[in-house]
Amino acid sequence: MDTNQVVWIIVGIIVVLAIIALVAILARKRAAVQRQHQQEEDRHRAAEMREEAKATELEAREREAKASMADAEAQQAEVEAERLRRQAQERQADAQGLREKVTHHQQDADTIDPDVTRDDDPRAGR
Repeated sequence: MDTNQVVWIIVGIIVVLAIIALVAILARKRAAVQRQHQQEEDRHRAAEMREEAKATELEAREREAKASMADAEAQQAEVEAERLRRQAQERQADAQGLREKVTHHQQDADTIDPDVTRDDDPRAGR
């Protein structure tokens, strides 16, 4: 092999290495651009997810507040129902007292009335 061929082989190897280096550099730049683009998309998606989380948190707090209000209303209704039960019991007791008073008055009237005969009266048979 002469010197001219060796020089061309060395130049060829250098060109091939330069092309490989250039392809590697371009591939790295392209990968970096793609990574950067993916990171931007991820940031955007993360921001959207955070906004959704805030909205969901707000909705959760609103539902908790409504649940607390419903619980308070239920407790108020229970208190009112207990008050009404006691009032009904008092009125029932008053009604029972009046009924006993009426019965007692009727018995007193029957005792006084000479026209009423009672089976348990020993004078009734005479």
